[in-house]
Amino acid sequence: MNNRYVIKGIVIFCAVALGVLVIPETYAGQNAATQEYVNENGDEKGDHASSAADKHGEVVRISDAELKEFDISLAIAKPGTIDQHIELPGEIVLNSDRIAHVVPRVGGIVREVHATVGDRIKSGQLLAVLESRELANAKAAYLASVEKLKLALANFQREERLWKKKVTSEQEYLDARQTLAETKIERSSTEQQLHALGVSDDLIQKLPKHPDATYTRFEIRAPQNGTIIEKHITLGENVGADTDVFTIADLSSVWVNLNVYQKDLVSIRKDQAVEIEIGHGIPSATGVIAWVGPQVDEATRTAKARIELPNPDGIFRPGLFVTAKVAVGSSAAGIVVPKGALQTFEDKTVVFVRTDEGFEPKPVELGEQNGTTVEIISGLAPGQTYVTKGAFTLKAQLSKGAFGEGHNH
Repeated sequence: MNNRYVIKGIVIFCAVALGVLVIPETYAGQNAATQEYVNENGDEKGDHASSAADKHGEVVRISDAELKEFDISLAIAKPGTIDQHIELPGEIVLNSDRIAHVVPRVGGIVREVHATVGDRIKSGQLLAVLESRELANAKAAYLASVEKLKLALANFQREERLWKKKVTSEQEYLDARQTLAETKIERSSTEQQLHALGVSDDLIQKLPKHPDATYTRFEIRAPQNGTIIEKHITLGENVGADTDVFTIADLSSVWVNLNVYQKDLVSIRKDQAVEIEIGHGIPSATGVIAWVGPQVDEATRTAKARIELPNPDGIFRPGLFVTAKVAVGSSAAGIVVPKGALQTFEDKTVVFVRTDEGFEPKPVELGEQNGTTVEIISGLAPGQTYVTKGAFTLKAQLSKGAFGEGHNH
């Protein structure tokens, strides 16, 4: 039994001794693992902090060539004004001051037609030719009056010589003088008839030398430069002296008629600046109000305001609907930027500002604004260079984390 106790004592001693040796090693391993874990977590936390710091001060570095490549525009921050606008619907119409209705002045049969709808013509250009009996009669009357005047003049000169020689009586001299005066009046009257029919002085002077076949020829010519927008004449047709055979419009200038609502009438007046948006790929235009109508339409309860718009390229076609922004007031602002310069980054409204490191998104506080521009109250200082166009591209590169070889954050 004593031996048994001795053996148990030896086993316990060995177990205790073995535990003393193993436990410190185990604790050491656990401490090492724990330290390693802490170090790893600490490094990770440090990396996150560094990343957050970098994120807080992110910049995009790009060259001038890349600015051009990505169509990024810059501007200097400076004071400006915020214009307040009223939007009004409108329509492009023909400029009534530049429309010509062509009538032949004489009736006749259409023998030639040289123009049609859509043709651009010049003043004096031949449009059509009529065969006119009325014109022939007027020319014949003029030529007859010319010959009668020659005879009356010769007779008066003869009677005047004879009267001075006391060969004929004074009454015969006076009769010849009266006949000469009457024939002068007749010739002048027939000449004015030709002028009324559109015959020029040059043609009247050449008329006695013209062949008889041309007496019935009446030429219809363009009274102004422009484009033919209407045509009411065909070969062989008998047209009257009051027939509107062509309508010519000078489309180098058009009108924009705006519909002004009752609530806006007090704010709309002559000489106000207007921005005209057409859409559908047609560029916008600017102008000023030239006229505000004195009456309100009973059906639409709107008044008319008119803008005269230059149209040298013909891109503003009559009939197009437009939206006009009329500037009705403005206020001064310390810094004004286009709305396209604003971006949302990290839930903040920012403007990309050029710094020594690159382009940095700067949070800004907004003030008054309109459809195109906005006041910056804080976050952008006068004289700083900022991105007016293409800011979305810079924002996208911050999210992607790469901008070729030039992005760094």
